[in-house]
Amino acid sequence: MNSFKKVSLIIAAALTSTMLVSTAANAAPTTTLTVAGSAATGGTAATAPVALPVPADNSIDAADALKIALTSVDTGTVVTAVATNATIVSALATSAAPVTASSGTSSLTVNTGTGTTADFYVYTKTTAVGTVAVTVGGNTTTYYVQGTAGALNSIALSAPTSGAAGTVATLKVTGYDVFGNVKGGATINTLVSANGAATATALTTDTATATLGTKEQSVTLPASGSVAVTAYATVATAVTGLAAPVGAVNATITVRDLAGELAVKNAEVASLTAQLAVANQAKATAEAALAAEKISSATAKAASDLALATANAAYKAKYNALATKWNKANPKAKVALIK
Repeated sequence: MNSFKKVSLIIAAALTSTMLVSTAANAAPTTTLTVAGSAATGGTAATAPVALPVPADNSIDAADALKIALTSVDTGTVVTAVATNATIVSALATSAAPVTASSGTSSLTVNTGTGTTADFYVYTKTTAVGTVAVTVGGNTTTYYVQGTAGALNSIALSAPTSGAAGTVATLKVTGYDVFGNVKGGATINTLVSANGAATATALTTDTATATLGTKEQSVTLPASGSVAVTAYATVATAVTGLAAPVGAVNATITVRDLAGELAVKNAEVASLTAQLAVANQAKATAEAALAAEKISSATAKAASDLALATANAAYKAKYNALATKWNKANPKAKVALIK
């Protein structure tokens, strides 16, 4: 009996040990989000993404990337990550192994093998909210990131090609960072020149969502000539491998004399109207001549037809008279009369 109890205790202890190991092995891994070694702010909701500076220096460093570190992962587990509006890299840049803004992929697979950890980094070049879906053992957790626009790298100018004298033309400037994200709060200057006078204006691009990175300016057009517009700004220094800075753009607005243009068009219409009247008169004259010719032809034909009918009647009468005499003189050899 004592032996049976001992065996039972040994089996129970073994089962308990197995359950404890199994529970530990199936426990969810621990995920830590950090940026440059410090705990990241947000990241678990779309409304509170982790804010990351875009890598405007073309180097993915600790400050540019969200580190997603998983610990207590089951040995041999495959960890997958899929990014949208973001890029995944397995390591940060070093002097020996550069990681640039063109490095990385939208998905990454980490096979832990005999280990229990998995680390990777996420960076973004856009100010749109991006996601990283991390799947471990069939369970998926989504994290959120959002880029912050870099320094002003290029500007654009929108202006009408022409406008009526005395009217108001609307200019629009837009600022972008090196990745094409619109840049709010940037200073863009305009120089508007017309008829020897120039006016400089400093504009600050909007930060409101609807008009982010843009600013409009109204310009009253002079009575004649043209208006030359130059937009210029202090932009970032060129970075090898990224888009070249654009610090100045130009546009020209031609001033239109609508009254003069209308007078020219009216003169053209009057000329065409006169030409049409001449053409219509010529057509009427030609049609009248053709009608007269038709009448003359009809009259001549009627006279010809009458003369022919008269000649035929006279010939028939003469022939029938002779035929009648013949028939009387030669009753046995009569000829037919013409009816």
